[in-house]
Amino acid sequence: MTQHRFARIGLLLAAIGLSAVPALVQTAHAQDKQAAASAPQETVRKDMVKFLDGKVLGPLLDAKKYGEVTALLDQADAMPNKTPYEQYFINRMRLATALGMNDKPKLIEMLEYVLASGRLEKEEQAKFTQALAGYYQELKNYPKTIENLQKYSQMTGDPKAARQIMAIRFESGDYKGVQADLLKKLNDSIKANQPMTREELHMLADASHRLKDKGTYLTALEGLVRWHPRDRYWSDMLYRTRGKENYSTRFSADIIRLQKVATTKMEEQDYLELAEVDQLEGQFIEGKAVLDAGIANGAVTQNAKVKKLKSELDRQAADDMKNIAASESSARKAKNGTGLVNLGYAFVTMGQHDKGIQLIQDGIAKGGLKNADDAKLRLGYSYAMAGKKDEAIKILETVQGADGRADLARYWILWVNRPFPATAGDDEKQG
Repeated sequence: MTQHRFARIGLLLAAIGLSAVPALVQTAHAQDKQAAASAPQETVRKDMVKFLDGKVLGPLLDAKKYGEVTALLDQADAMPNKTPYEQYFINRMRLATALGMNDKPKLIEMLEYVLASGRLEKEEQAKFTQALAGYYQELKNYPKTIENLQKYSQMTGDPKAARQIMAIRFESGDYKGVQADLLKKLNDSIKANQPMTREELHMLADASHRLKDKGTYLTALEGLVRWHPRDRYWSDMLYRTRGKENYSTRFSADIIRLQKVATTKMEEQDYLELAEVDQLEGQFIEGKAVLDAGIANGAVTQNAKVKKLKSELDRQAADDMKNIAASESSARKAKNGTGLVNLGYAFVTMGQHDKGIQLIQDGIAKGGLKNADDAKLRLGYSYAMAGKKDEAIKILETVQGADGRADLARYWILWVNRPFPATAGDDEKQG
């Protein structure tokens, strides 16, 4: 499971200042009542200073002699009529001691005290509030964690705070609320063309998985593919698309074709499936190229079955290459445009994109196709493979169908709009 923690307790605590020995603002020894009345308010009386001398407390803390520090603080605390500043100084030292002893309840008590004292500088107050939120998180007191993170956000305007609060809500088990908020943010981000972070999209996927909401999980994967493409996101998204109840198996080859261009390397079964489907559909040139690619990159093992398939495709592809020009004449004489569409795609797989695209267009115009929108899908991704982004999007946006066809059209648009430099092969571990 992805850990959506916003902070690691123990990191930078010294920088935050929890362990520091606060400096005495000033000391005073009142000789009489009149002198005491005129003495500054931020003082520690002379007979208390001997318990709170930083030159003594500092080395004791460094030596981890927390019992001796506590004994000195207890003596100072036992003195009557302490001023607010004296109490503040004592409790700041108790905070440093509690940190050294890893006494979380005491740490929280003292952090609450010093924050309520009003004596912290603005920057220090924000850091202490952030630390308090972290300790509440460790104790799984999520309402208090969120409350202090909200205060921290108000103090600093830190844009990461909202994501941190969302992470705490997830950790607390508020999966429905987190899913609803992140799904709204995803829709707003798409409209504004403002990327969401990988962490947010992972959280949306995680929440949806826990809620057994396959549809929203797939939506989260689309977001990851849109802004943070990786091989595993593409493969997972396409695999889950094939698993949808309304998915038509006639798009098996189309899905693997997209996976082949969107990822750096497929699984052996994917290369073999596309090669076999191509052989059945008469796309021998593509089938040979796919199988050769899988063998070349080591994904496909050349066992007896593969060697037989390769031998057949080599022969069939060679025949196609020899006769492909003559095939156009018979395709144009056919009663419908199916032959032209298939022939056109064969030219596309050979790298003759313009010739192939024109034939597909002619086949669509000729009509009589069993599924005209299937041909439009193929025309759209042929434009995409040719690097003609605008033309591809224009065609693909018109493709409809609840059987997986519209999904594929949308995914091809995601591919042509992929961010650069491309990161599809970056298999950085989710963190």
